Amino acid sequence: MATLAELPLSWRVFLRAYRWRRIDPVPWTPLRKPLADCRVALVSSAGFVAPGQAPFDERGRGGDVSFREIPADTDVHTLVDTHRSEVFDHRGMRADPNLTFPIDRLRELAARRRIGAVNHRHLSFMGGITAPGRLVQRTAPEAAQWLAADGVDVALLVPV
Repeated sequence: MATLAELPLSWRVFLRAYRWRRIDPVPWTPLRKPLADCRVALVSSAGFVAPGQAPFDERGRGGDVSFREIPADTDVHTLVDTHRSEVFDHRGMRADPNLTFPIDRLRELAARRRIGAVNHRHLSFMGGITAPGRLVQRTAPEAAQWLAADGVDVALLVPV
């Protein structure tokens, strides 16, 4: 991760002036059953899309607040990096997409019976959303409804 001093001047100015959101209280629900009995889904902000899916739109001010459904049987190495941020080095997640979308690790946990099941779909969001109002008010509740309808007990959040 870069230090503030390593970033271009335009990013340093932006980050110093940005109004960071605080969520208080933090929404939290304790597990009601052992993890070994839980259905787990990934929710990543890596900006990955599956083959054939539209990329995230980089032109919108404040960021693309939509999400993409990534089927559980997708080969992680076929995911396409459409993350808009130039502030971090994308080479690591391109070389091993499991760094930011750890579906293979999730499958291993299910095979070892550490988790109950891998959900049939996962969600990919764009990171670097600088105007999160629409995300918080519309997109995130829709995504949560999808996961609840799937019977997901645990959403593993992978921020990028």
